[in-house]
Amino acid sequence: MMHRKAKGVILGVLMALVAACARGGATPVAGLPAEAQTVIRERGLSPEDVVAALRTYVPGGKYDEYVMFASGGHSGQVLVIGIPSMRLLKVIGVFTPEPWQGYGFGEKGTLEVLAEGFARGKPILWGDTHHPALSETEGEYDGQFLFINDKANARLAVIDLRDFETKQIVKNPNAISDHGGGFVTPNTEYVVEGPQYAAPIGWEYAPLDQYKDKYRGLLTFWAFDRQKGRVDPDRSFQIELPPYWQDLCDAGKKVSYGWVFCNSINTEMATGGIEEGNPPFEAGTAKNEMDYLHIINWKKAEELIRAGKYEVINGIKVIRLQTAAQEGVLFFAPEPKSPHGVDVAPGGEYIVVGGKLDPHVTVYSFEKIQKAIAAGNFERDPFGVPVLKFEDVKEAQVELGLGPLHTVFDDKGYAYTSLFLDSAVAKWSLGGPYRKDGAEPWKLVEKLPVHYNIGHIAATEGDTVSPDGKYVVALNKWSVDRFQPVGPLHPQNFQLIDISGGKMRLLYDMPIGIGEPHYAQIIKADKLKPFLVYPEIGWNAVKMAKDPDATEAGRERVEVREEGGRRVVEIWMTAVRSHFKPERVKVRKGDHVIWHITSIERARDATHGFALGGYNINLSLEPGETATIEFDADQSGTFPFYCTEFCSALHLEMMGYFLVEP
Repeated sequence: MMHRKAKGVILGVLMALVAACARGGATPVAGLPAEAQTVIRERGLSPEDVVAALRTYVPGGKYDEYVMFASGGHSGQVLVIGIPSMRLLKVIGVFTPEPWQGYGFGEKGTLEVLAEGFARGKPILWGDTHHPALSETEGEYDGQFLFINDKANARLAVIDLRDFETKQIVKNPNAISDHGGGFVTPNTEYVVEGPQYAAPIGWEYAPLDQYKDKYRGLLTFWAFDRQKGRVDPDRSFQIELPPYWQDLCDAGKKVSYGWVFCNSINTEMATGGIEEGNPPFEAGTAKNEMDYLHIINWKKAEELIRAGKYEVINGIKVIRLQTAAQEGVLFFAPEPKSPHGVDVAPGGEYIVVGGKLDPHVTVYSFEKIQKAIAAGNFERDPFGVPVLKFEDVKEAQVELGLGPLHTVFDDKGYAYTSLFLDSAVAKWSLGGPYRKDGAEPWKLVEKLPVHYNIGHIAATEGDTVSPDGKYVVALNKWSVDRFQPVGPLHPQNFQLIDISGGKMRLLYDMPIGIGEPHYAQIIKADKLKPFLVYPEIGWNAVKMAKDPDATEAGRERVEVREEGGRRVVEIWMTAVRSHFKPERVKVRKGDHVIWHITSIERARDATHGFALGGYNINLSLEPGETATIEFDADQSGTFPFYCTEFCSALHLEMMGYFLVEP
């Protein structure tokens, strides 16, 4: 905690700045440098501008209080951003090769990770990342792992937060694309991957006139092995769903632990065909006044798996739709048309749904859902799924404005919802156990304009059982006039909002010049315990263990052997400021090359690179790391290799020659 006297000094300077700003800097202020007054006057800063600048400024050498993990959209990556500074700290290579980190450019381990995500042997080297999910313990972020889905190709990636690198990619064997992933259950038992566009299970073909019979959704529960840091497909399972387009999901917590809730659109089962004179999807999927909130008992699903009530399709267990409907796994409740966000309150008592074409958010009571299920007071949809009565499960509806999408929570009993069409954040009061300040429950409190067309919204620790209630970040789809024009493709805009006081206050605009970010989660920085250097020399960053092929200093060597009728040249090399050893590697054209390089550095930030021109090879070697490249020397010539990181005064001299004889 900051010392009371230091707080007083800062507050005094802040008040002086605001006062100077209000006077236009005309009169000198005690303790305020003249240069500061000049800056305020020349830039035409308002008091609000000055306060916002101070609230977000983090000096060099000081760290942010929070770290935000945001999807990188169709860059296929994850963005790491400090809060409140809004500084971009890192771009994590996930589904797309990333050259600075040497991810997917020759290093054997990362190439194998990317290959895990290939579909039927077809290389897929891009992704559309949507929903990052931090691992949780008892509903709290624990800072150990991060998961992210790829909407375009129905894949899920595992990132280890000890070194912020991707360790695993799993390809959904029965789905082409997904949207509602990833979301974790409160103890990271499962990473939930929701579907979106219905399709025949297992990549099968079926004409659209067989839509109702052959098309389905699939909700995937990827079992996570925390000790191994990997998804375990053998313990994972799927639940077959009707061909409504399931959208986003959220896991129940505390009182609703053991349940998952997912939105859906297109209960109309529209199949489009605007080119044939049919209603376009945008009209056909919006006819019904209600779609269906999917209510899934995943604990019951586990019982069915243990009882063998599943089919194996393409290597994964699948609970079929009829079984899920009859065995108490799957229920529906009507929800206003075209919903998008579904978000569970911190205590798990309420499920909040935002309908894109409805000005309200609808709040469902988990207690009422359980009573309705127990009473058997439901009808069934055309697929036999029980449909609970809307009035039996609804707790409240709160009118907020146009285009409500997603909701996050604070620690004071308030919720914050993004309004896409209004370009605003709506703050509103929860009811029930959250109302302790005497405020009227289920009521709009405040709306703050943002810029522009906000989609997702994130709050500090906002998806946990104990939100912090300090900041919200608006993830805006458009920036229009907020930044310097850089051509017709404009950056998107992350806006930092202070929610710690009585009123929301916009603090900062951050242009995002990569992909189309979708969702984000924000964790307290002190929960993250990353390596500063790898634990020991010879560390394999993919296996997170000592590499048996690590090179020890003094044992560098080149060995040549015959293997399978061809020459194999294997190199054990070390890298240290400011040389590689060996510096000359000589092979023949056609040789198979296996090259192990170990950084024997132990100093923090003493990273080396290894670039081999002509062979598409680029590595990043953090202190202690071992990397292996394997390739055929299929072109003769003289190829310099060099360190790509400016590691020392003699960085340019850290090079060597790869000599390939004709």
